[in-house]
Amino acid sequence: MRLYGIVGWKNAGKTGLMERLVTEITGRGISVSTVKHAHHVFDVDQPGKDSYRHRQAGATEVLLSSRKRFALMHELRGEDEPTLQALLAKLAPVDLVLVEGYKRDTHPKVEAHRAVTGNPLIAPEDPTVRAVASDSPVTCDRPVFDLNDTRAIADFILAEVGL
Repeated sequence: MRLYGIVGWKNAGKTGLMERLVTEITGRGISVSTVKHAHHVFDVDQPGKDSYRHRQAGATEVLLSSRKRFALMHELRGEDEPTLQALLAKLAPVDLVLVEGYKRDTHPKVEAHRAVTGNPLIAPEDPTVRAVASDSPVTCDRPVFDLNDTRAIADFILAEVGL
């Protein structure tokens, strides 16, 4: 599977860019899956629901399934957080996996940047950042795209991965 990341500081526009890229790229007939790294504790389940009760009782994995989707929840219960590579191995094959976060991993990335956050660019210190998508002009030794020019960013990523 081909892999490309979207990174940036908090409120830089990563999730919006991811959403637009998935729409743009799948609209071209290319299959896409996504991986999102969360720095905080999260739960996709709800207290009181059967699957939640299964996990609370001590199940390591709970697979919740319906006609429309399934979700596999795996409780780490003292295990280390899995690596990106370990998580990718769990995905069904697709043409492209877009990854939000995992800024310290070695896969190629586009940095989302919004001037209002006041954060510095990641790109100058990270050679895996291949381009910057910004809402304002930035000086950088990599290609710079308008943060809202989804088509151009998608073209860049697809060319980078050979699709």
